[in-house]
Amino acid sequence: MIASLTGRLASKHPGGVVIDVQGVGYDVLIPLSTYYRLPDPDQSVSLTIHTHVREDAIQLFGFLTAREKDAFLLLLTVSGIGPKLALSVISTLSIDDLSSAILNDDYAVLASVPGIGKKSAGRLALDLKDKIEKISFGADILTTKPREPSDRLMNDALSALVNLGYKAADVKDVLKQVLAARNGEMPLQDLIRAALKELAK
Repeated sequence: MIASLTGRLASKHPGGVVIDVQGVGYDVLIPLSTYYRLPDPDQSVSLTIHTHVREDAIQLFGFLTAREKDAFLLLLTVSGIGPKLALSVISTLSIDDLSSAILNDDYAVLASVPGIGKKSAGRLALDLKDKIEKISFGADILTTKPREPSDRLMNDALSALVNLGYKAADVKDVLKQVLAARNGEMPLQDLIRAALKELAK
């Protein structure tokens, strides 16, 4: 099993990366929380990896922090939540927001994740309430990237939200509204979270 990868970041997009390790390219699926903090392409990167083996495929899921991976693995213990849905949860909610929602039975927050309905939110809260404290409210060491130009910001946010299952046309309008309210500039992570709140209404 692959537990970690360190190599050259060959390419990246909001749903995944390709890491070149001595000439071998590994296709790794990632949450948005990891994407926000990746270096530029051709720079060195190190990800902790979960290797998911199915009958028809072997998938690699990568995380910049052990805390993200721990949350991902906890989510996989919930009946009905597979790796892609677990990745969607971590992409939509910060680990602290996820922990708070579970501990406080805040089903509305949990149900704001694409693919999680009210029943799944209730099951998630019930199954993880006694386990989530292991990762609750700990600070990740890495910091978010600096602000980016508006065009690139818009494109990255659009790509990320479409990757989560929203329609591009709906997303564009919401992103424009959010950016207009913030004078066109804000961190990518904040923009996506603000857009998710609007889309959930």
